[in-house]
Amino acid sequence: MVTAATYTKRRLLQAPDRLTLVRDALFGLAEELGWLLQAWAILPDHYHFIAVSPEHSETLRALIKRLHASTAKAINEGDRAPGRRVWFQYWDSHLTYERSYSARLNYVHQNPVRHRIVRQAETYPWCSAAWFARTASPAFYRRIRSMPTDRLNILDFDLD
Repeated sequence: MVTAATYTKRRLLQAPDRLTLVRDALFGLAEELGWLLQAWAILPDHYHFIAVSPEHSETLRALIKRLHASTAKAINEGDRAPGRRVWFQYWDSHLTYERSYSARLNYVHQNPVRHRIVRQAETYPWCSAAWFARTASPAFYRRIRSMPTDRLNILDFDLD
């Protein structure tokens, strides 16, 4: 699981085109480097994703570096702010326990609801909730959605 934040939690990703930029860059780089995305949520000042790593998981650093470099450049060009720092840093966790993985899947899918951006995560185009609802088996969907997330210790950011 990966979490990253914008520098000083600025809502630099507020506009739909910026959210789409980050989402599409993440999708492209994950595919290119062999990471299989399981859940994602791109919000105005941070993102989360969960992915299954390729055999050589050390490519995560390259994925994040390229994601942050390309999106920062595009965002700064759009704002005419060359050289401005866009991303702060990222945190990653290797999920090894099934219950931990399942709870975090639910957490990431529901992150836009947690931050009061939408009432139903499936309506937010920059997270995986709608994709998950369409593609998961009904039993797996119900199991993941039933996983409690209130006790998770995940670095997250308040949008208030």
